[in-house]
Amino acid sequence: MQKIITRARIVGQLLQERRQTIAIAESSAGGLISAGLLSVAGASAYYLGGGVIYTREARRQLLGLPESVVTMQAATEDYALLVARAIRDKLGATWGLCETGASGPGGNRYGNPPGHVCVAVCGPQDLAMTLETGSADREANMRAFAEASLEFLEKALR
Repeated sequence: MQKIITRARIVGQLLQERRQTIAIAESSAGGLISAGLLSVAGASAYYLGGGVIYTREARRQLLGLPESVVTMQAATEDYALLVARAIRDKLGATWGLCETGASGPGGNRYGNPPGHVCVAVCGPQDLAMTLETGSADREANMRAFAEASLEFLEKALR
């Protein structure tokens, strides 16, 4: 968790310097991205909120996404971009971040292997990436997904 917190401090500092805010929609990281950001004193200056959007029903109820998005394959860059945009707009943040994947030990319902994750950030610029850890270790993948998400956000902020 220390790597996540260290990266979250950097991201928090960048957001504070820019007077920008973030909203998070995570899935396979299970809340670790938000936990990292919230572990930093002063997080209320930049962290507006977030959620673990783990099921189709959560997509529908918490994000208010249209059925065409609710039923689309989740662990893709296109989906991650749509959700990052949705959480950003819903909470009125400068940036939205979505993490979606398969932490393991098995793959997800869409045929993605364990260790597959897509991350997107939407804000002044929109970016998406895919990461494959090659591991079926659920806990290690959750940490790797959170670290990669925060690192990706940091790059977008620079």
